[in-house]
Formats: sequence, structure tokens, C-alpha cells
Amino acid sequence: MKRLLLATSCVAILGSACSASAADLAARPYTKAPAVIATVYDWSGFYIGINGGWGESGDHRTFDTVPTFFGDYKANGGTFGGQVGYRWQSAGWVFGLEAQGNWADFHGSSANLFVPGASIRSKLDAFGLFTGQVGYAWNNVLLYVKGGASITNRNYEFVTAAGALTADTGYNTRLGGTVGVGLEYGFTPNWTIGVEYNHIFENRHGATFTTPGGVSATGFSVGGDTDLILGRLNYKWGGPVIAKY
Repeated sequence: MKRLLLATSCVAILGSACSASAADLAARPYTKAPAVIATVYDWSGFYIGINGGWGESGDHRTFDTVPTFFGDYKANGGTFGGQVGYRWQSAGWVFGLEAQGNWADFHGSSANLFVPGASIRSKLDAFGLFTGQVGYAWNNVLLYVKGGASITNRNYEFVTAAGALTADTGYNTRLGGTVGVGLEYGFTPNWTIGVEYNHIFENRHGATFTTPGGVSATGFSVGGDTDLILGRLNYKWGGPVIAKY
């Protein structure tokens, strides 16, 4: 009986000690989870770059005084140039202004349908685009449309069957309009690549041809619109915005 009382007392004392020890343990501290940090690409800032690609320009040649059709063809070739601009971003929307200048070698010819054996030909050797842009960005991917003014420089020629020049307009500069669409990807905070399509509205216009002997003739209509497919590489000043969510 004494042993039973002793064992019971020991268990009671041990239980009290364990309860006291548990009460004395410090509560587990609460640690707040770290904030999630995401990098948001920023399209704002000045940029400069190069471009290159292919273009095609039309020519529908007529003599309007006595309705005469000489021929119709596409002058095409390569182009290389550069651009400079500025963009600013508001939420996902991106707005911009850009000036672009290109050297070009769009040349083509066709048989002269009015003079057997002779031909007509033309060459566009330069163009410029001055445009505004509106786009929407999905982080570092930007889709945009553009529009504004264009300037082209090209000449038109009549060529004899022997290949000698009969008459030409000389290189002349014309103003027009342009629209386009582009897709651009930022592969670093400062470097972007993209592809762009542009259409230049030059339309047909009156032209004066001058022979090698200096005789001028009016009443002709020449020309047509131009289409461009360009790859682009830009460097922009600025960097990503770090945002917390």
C-alpha cells in the first residue's frame, strides 16, 4: 500500500513538472511571407536603331493628253536605314513619335506596250517616314500601329529597244502619307527587336519627261503606292520598373 501511494505521488509530481515546463516554452514566432516582386518592362524613353528589309513600288504609266497606256509593273528590292524616336507608357498603353530614313534599291521595268521593242523602267533610291504610334504592351511584347507623312525619291524612264535612254523625269521628291503596324520584343531592358509593315500612299501623279537632247514633254502620269516589310533593332535609354504585388 505504501508503494502504491509512493508511485501515485511520483506520477503526480512528474505531471506537474511537465505542465510547468510546457507553459514556460516561448510561443513560436510568426514570420510574414516575403512580398512577391515582379519585373514590369518599361517602354518609355528615347531609342535609336537600324532596320532592313524589302519593298515594292508600283508604276502605272500613261499619257493622258491622248489616252495611251504604256505598261504596268512592280519595282522591288532591298532597303536599309535607321530610326530614332521617343515613347511614353501609361499602364499598358504606349504612345510614340518616330523619324525614319532609308536608302533603297527598288527597281523594275516592263515592255512599252505602245512602242514595240522599247521599255519603261523606274527606280526608288530613298524614302523617309515621320509617324506617330499607338500601341499596347504585354510586359516586354509591344503591338502598335503607326501613321503619318512619307517622302520618296525616284525617277521614271523611257528606254529604246537598243537600251538607250529616250527620256526620264530625273530623280524627284514627293510627299505622301503612310500607315503601318509593328510587333516588338524587348529581350533585355534596353535592347528590342521587331518586325514592321508599312504602306506608303504615293498614288499616281503627273510627270514631265525630258529627252537627252533637252526637249521636255508633259501630260504623262506615273507611279503608285509602296509596300515595305522591315526587321528592326533598337537600343533604348531606360530600364524595367520593379513593382511589388
